[in-house]
Amino acid sequence: MVKVFSVGRHSTQVIRRGLGSVRYASGGDYVYVNPPKDNPTWGELVNKGANSLVLAEIGRGMAVTLGHIFKEPATINYPFEKGPLSPRFRGEHALRRYASGEERCIACKLCEAVCPAQAITIEAEERSDGARRTTRYDIDMTKCIYCGFCQEACPVDAIVEGPNFEFSTETHEELLYNKEKLLNNGDKWEAEIAANIEADYLYR
Repeated sequence: MVKVFSVGRHSTQVIRRGLGSVRYASGGDYVYVNPPKDNPTWGELVNKGANSLVLAEIGRGMAVTLGHIFKEPATINYPFEKGPLSPRFRGEHALRRYASGEERCIACKLCEAVCPAQAITIEAEERSDGARRTTRYDIDMTKCIYCGFCQEACPVDAIVEGPNFEFSTETHEELLYNKEKLLNNGDKWEAEIAANIEADYLYR
């Protein structure tokens, strides 16, 4: 039952104005939006009695539960079953190599500059052949917000967020990734990473 109130209820003296409306002597009044019926029908009485005595709502709820028992479950048996992942899924970071085994990163430091969490630290130097490569590439995974800015900024697809999401640890130190750890991740997940990049190339 819903009531709509107005201001000015300062007196207990009331003046009734028809069904469902009450006016106070002070001028304020309220009106029932769905006023109760003085003469309910037999159907309404039976329905009210069923709800009160037989608990019809509980019966209808149990019927819904029973109906879902015979439907295919929406859950999966993780970790033995895993749901599909989008090619754009942003998981554990990895540094990639070329097919020749040469690391892709050219130490441009765009990923370090664009990282909003300041989770990436890079140190670089020039090699004897004139190529610029990193001597240090660290990511603090406890700072990372998995925004994907690093892989979007990289001009050579060196740093990526791969498909792996199962990399929980017991200590904080294990989540401080260095260059060796990132390169190992890239070697391990290269096939999946390359397939995801290929699947998403039209939107890049």
